[in-house]
Amino acid sequence: MTIQLHCFGESGNSYKAALPLELSGLDWEAVKVDFFAGATRSEDYRALNPMGEAPVMVDGDDVLTQSGAIQDYVSEKSGRFGGRGARERREILRWVLWDNHKLSSVAGMTRFLMNFLPEEKRPAEVIGFMQGRLKSAYQVLDRHLEGRDWIAGCGPSNADFSCCGYLYYPEPFGFDRAHWPAIDAWLGRIAALPGWKHPYDLMPGRPADRA
Repeated sequence: MTIQLHCFGESGNSYKAALPLELSGLDWEAVKVDFFAGATRSEDYRALNPMGEAPVMVDGDDVLTQSGAIQDYVSEKSGRFGGRGARERREILRWVLWDNHKLSSVAGMTRFLMNFLPEEKRPAEVIGFMQGRLKSAYQVLDRHLEGRDWIAGCGPSNADFSCCGYLYYPEPFGFDRAHWPAIDAWLGRIAALPGWKHPYDLMPGRPADRA
């Protein structure tokens, strides 16, 4: 049975789930969520995910929300990206939780405020505060990656796919790869993995569609 991932290209959280699905070799397909037309607020979508968020994974009777939970499901089903042994699995989980709280949650909101709100509604003071928080997160990640290829363990894992979720997008939100050499090199390694795709190539939906 083909796994369905309800997602959209502009969503870094969706990318965190779509990328390991693509690299795992599992049979899956993307189902577009028309977020900017209000799809996640519809009754049909809320029946699928009462949280009103993307992504949502549907595999037969299994329905999962939250990218980290979907990553864990993909690892259990494919045997990939989940770590080897309890210590490595905990280290992966530690970084997934850190990303959700410190990096992606802030990056996603900052990118939305700066690019997807009408210019006259963009809160400059809030954006400045968020960019300060992001700088601290980039510093943590960049220092951790110095002298190592991957965030946890000796190969790519869900820790990498979680933390990279928003960092390939071209829209400005206060991240410049050139300022963070260890992050830059790490993003290059992820992009060199066989089967890697940019979020706008992996999932349906991009800003140009609404231009």
